[in-house]
Amino acid sequence: MLAHEYGHHVQDLLGIEAKVRTRQGPTSDSVRLELQADCFAGVWAKHATEPGPNGSPALVQSISQQDVHNALQVAARIGDDWIQKNLGNGQVNQNTFTHGTGAQRDKWFTTGYRTGNPQACDTFSATNLG
Repeated sequence: MLAHEYGHHVQDLLGIEAKVRTRQGPTSDSVRLELQADCFAGVWAKHATEPGPNGSPALVQSISQQDVHNALQVAARIGDDWIQKNLGNGQVNQNTFTHGTGAQRDKWFTTGYRTGNPQACDTFSATNLG
């Protein structure tokens, strides 16, 4: 989750957050922003075990497959679909989505983690969010 929030910081630095106009719906800017932050979190996780600039130590010693699995489980539990179904009234209303589904969050974190490339995180141009 910390890496996801770091992703939001990167978005802020790049001016992406300031461009968000639509706040709700399955393809809203808000959902795209959250999924991009998930993707940036995956990029961070991919590189967190590598030495930093000028040979500085890695941020973390290792990230195991279990760590990735745990992160994806958390992401699924904070998807709009899971929250609405399990913590709301039991009905899923995509028109009120602000973060995307658990499956979408999984897809975009995994995209960032597998590629290690922030350019793969362009959720705003994606026609299929997952």
